Amino acid sequence: MYFQLLLYFIFSLVAVFIVLFVFVAVLRWHYASKKRKFPTQFSIAFFHPYCNAGGGGERVLWCAVNAVSTAYPKVKIVIYTGDLEVSPVEIIKRAKQRFNIALPNNLEFIYLHRRKWVEAENYPYFTLLGQSLGSIVLGIEALRLFQPDIYIDTMGYAFTLPLFCLIGGCKVSCYVHYPTISSDMINKVIQQKGKRRTISYIKLVYYQLFAKLYGLVGWFADSIMVNGSWTEDHINTLWKRPLSTYKVYPPCDTSDFQCLPLERQKTKSVKIISLAQFRPEKDHPLQLKAMYHLRQIINEHVWENIELVFVGSTRNQEDEMRVVDMKDLCKHLSLENNVRFKVNISYDELKNELSEGLIGLHAMWNEHFGIGVVECMAAGLIMIAHRSGGPLMDIIIEDGAGQNGFLASNEVEYAHAIHKALLLSDTQKLSLQKAARGSVNRFSNQQFHDNFLRAIQPLFSFKKFK
Repeated sequence: MYFQLLLYFIFSLVAVFIVLFVFVAVLRWHYASKKRKFPTQFSIAFFHPYCNAGGGGERVLWCAVNAVSTAYPKVKIVIYTGDLEVSPVEIIKRAKQRFNIALPNNLEFIYLHRRKWVEAENYPYFTLLGQSLGSIVLGIEALRLFQPDIYIDTMGYAFTLPLFCLIGGCKVSCYVHYPTISSDMINKVIQQKGKRRTISYIKLVYYQLFAKLYGLVGWFADSIMVNGSWTEDHINTLWKRPLSTYKVYPPCDTSDFQCLPLERQKTKSVKIISLAQFRPEKDHPLQLKAMYHLRQIINEHVWENIELVFVGSTRNQEDEMRVVDMKDLCKHLSLENNVRFKVNISYDELKNELSEGLIGLHAMWNEHFGIGVVECMAAGLIMIAHRSGGPLMDIIIEDGAGQNGFLASNEVEYAHAIHKALLLSDTQKLSLQKAARGSVNRFSNQQFHDNFLRAIQPLFSFKKFK
């Protein structure tokens, strides 16, 4: 009986694999014949459904586009976007305004109508799996609308890689800002196991199975780019492709910000800058709580001259509501006179804010890299970031002669770090500012340009375009 059931299961599994294999083969033949029948200009497509968001991921996208257009001017460049309400002219204008990046004329936008399939709110349970499967639906729409020769995912939708590799017949690459699943997430569930044992166990099994799936899809990438040491460690653990993995630090506009004067104008007020998109993982409330604790350890005269300025962009109505909630929290903590919000400001306004700031704050736990951290340091701010992820592993040195900033883990540590920065003498401040600015050259636009092209060069090895 059991033997017969086992045979039935094995034959059923084999049958499913055969049907799947035939289905993929037929679709691949269809797209290959379509490509032969309607030959087009050699093309490279970037999958970035939120290309108009205005965050660090979008800076990576536009600098990557510029790098490709410079090195391979004869190649057609396509962007898959889900920003239906924004025209190509408006997208290009915002990239110029927010990042000071001029985009090439040969850029084409393919608009995707199924972006809702990758939005987290549609999956209250099994969110990671839901979004990943949803990205396949969005990827199918993208492939149906345009079949490129080279496909690059720049938003972390790794489950689209097999689709474009197996069915689209594309050379495939990806830029990983943050692994969809990580050992840190799994370990966090293990630590909670004693509190709600059954639910935690189910979540642990789910995470472990999803990690296996995520590890499988990574094998379809011909070239893998990661944005720093933290991400590299996790991707190498999950995907096990170290020889095809390149560390490509994100492009930071260090050259422009490095022109700002290090010595700030002598004023009584001290401006603290928090530079980040208004997203939940950036943990802006922690920074407000840190300010509340700071007030307890400094005298009232000093407190009256301290101002925290939140500078960042919003992607949608949820982000805008998040700003409203933060303003309410300011009032609850009696901080409204010491906090300002600068939302969706221009590049010139950003430079002006950074030129007036003395201290920079960044509070995201396990930030995959931290472009905002680097930009603040390049502008000469004394940076205080979370003791984890990219800031800990790649950017900030807290001890010794090479110190270029401070690290903290909670609101109390942040408050004391700010207090330390305030107590520094002018000479100590200038020394720390110089060390911070000198350490960011390895994260420049030019370094990204060179390293990105080196990582994708194998994808172009069979063509000559220059």
